[in-house]
Amino acid sequence: MNKLNLKLAKSLSEGIRIYAESKGVNVVVAVCNAEGNPITVDVMDGAFIISYQVAMKKAYTSVGVKMSTEDLGNAVKKGGVLEGLHDERLIFFGGGAPLYIDGELVGGFGVSGGTVEEDSGFAKFGVELFKQLIK
Repeated sequence: MNKLNLKLAKSLSEGIRIYAESKGVNVVVAVCNAEGNPITVDVMDGAFIISYQVAMKKAYTSVGVKMSTEDLGNAVKKGGVLEGLHDERLIFFGGGAPLYIDGELVGGFGVSGGTVEEDSGFAKFGVELFKQLIK
């Protein structure tokens, strides 16, 4: 399996949604392919309206730069290796992560709806869940 398909994307999104629900946070989960195009977007009841666009940008960003949005946020800060990077299509705070199968980038996802810390935690959970789903 070298591709992120709809079934796998939906399983990932569902798992993250259930986890967020258990924490009492209403989120939007967006999963995209390696080209940054959306595969699935799940919007929990009560999620912030803006969370849709933010989750999409996090998914796109994580694929575009091949790193988590949390790591990118740290890299663009003063003194960071990417200090000064700015692009309106990218987002620079936690909640997005790239997805790999056998070392190949196959897509990414973004989670939005909680605090930056909560969204970063949901992203870390999603990366670990994805590893289990592809076994």
